[in-house]
Amino acid sequence: MDALRIKRVDWLVGASVLGAVLMVWLVLTGLDAVMQFVRQLTQVGKNGYTVTGAMVYVLVTVPRRLYEMFGNAALIGGLMGLGGLAGSGELTALRACGLSKLRIAGSAVGVVAVLIAGVVVLGETAAPWGDQRAQAMQLKLKANNIGMAGNTGLWARDGERIINAKAALARQTATHASVQLADVRVFTLTPDGQLARFDWARTAEHDGRSWVLGEVRSTTLDEQGVHSTTRASERWDSGLDPRILEQSVIHPEYLPMRDLRRNMAYLEANGESPGVYALAFWARALYPVNVLVLVLCAMPFAFGALRSGGLGKRIFLGMLLAIGWYFLQKAMVSFGTVYGIPPMLANLLPSVLLALAAWLYFRRFA
Repeated sequence: MDALRIKRVDWLVGASVLGAVLMVWLVLTGLDAVMQFVRQLTQVGKNGYTVTGAMVYVLVTVPRRLYEMFGNAALIGGLMGLGGLAGSGELTALRACGLSKLRIAGSAVGVVAVLIAGVVVLGETAAPWGDQRAQAMQLKLKANNIGMAGNTGLWARDGERIINAKAALARQTATHASVQLADVRVFTLTPDGQLARFDWARTAEHDGRSWVLGEVRSTTLDEQGVHSTTRASERWDSGLDPRILEQSVIHPEYLPMRDLRRNMAYLEANGESPGVYALAFWARALYPVNVLVLVLCAMPFAFGALRSGGLGKRIFLGMLLAIGWYFLQKAMVSFGTVYGIPPMLANLLPSVLLALAAWLYFRRFA
């Protein structure tokens, strides 16, 4: 238990790492936001889009950018924080006092662990909320007759019909990505604004030529009364552009875990593969583990500055480790998708391999 007690050395290492991580995090997020703002300026003037709108768009996506950039900031900041201690000789003094590399690295990782708790909360609350607002702004920019309205889903006008879909799901077929509308309501109005027909469908999907409604229930109103019919499926003559509707789908990696789980359950209940939603769910669930393992495995590069090479060289090597891990994880996830490896295992395996390498290093050299 004494090894887990917070000591003065933990405050020394933690303060150095915390300052470096926060600085790098701010710089990376700021650069990403500025580049997005410049891209948004190219859309100013279209469908009433203004500079103020571009600024609002960037601001509401800042929480998501903070979430995405934290892993890189934690890695670079951790190396810079320990490297600063190495440059001042304090890291050498700590080693001379008998502290192991693992003990010092654990102090740095502890600071990251505290920060990542807040980052996870941010990624499940403010980040999805901001992305939904940004998506609605982009959808309005591309089509004046389509909009998003919070919990009520997607709304569109198609001639004399008003369409509401409670959810829009990303789908991946063998040839292309598409969008599937779920819990669809179609209100057909008369020229004087009266309701003439109401259609409800469990799903609506574009097959490349036209829209197809699934599990349809139609209700018509006329002078003779109300008439209802049901059909397993039917062609739907609609002018909705599926390419525009694809813009209404929030990227799965931007959704909170509760929404990912809900979409996975919906697809599984209909006998379909959860696909991209399962991959995004486990990527988010394992995000803290992946970041902490990556930071821990990068710490030996900071200790290397004690023996040879400058801090810049060590940070460069650490970044190579991060890039290599990123491509390893992407390759493993793609491999798992092709060969049916469970998404949880495909996302976890790269971190397990990296953690094993770190354990071997600290066991031998710490």
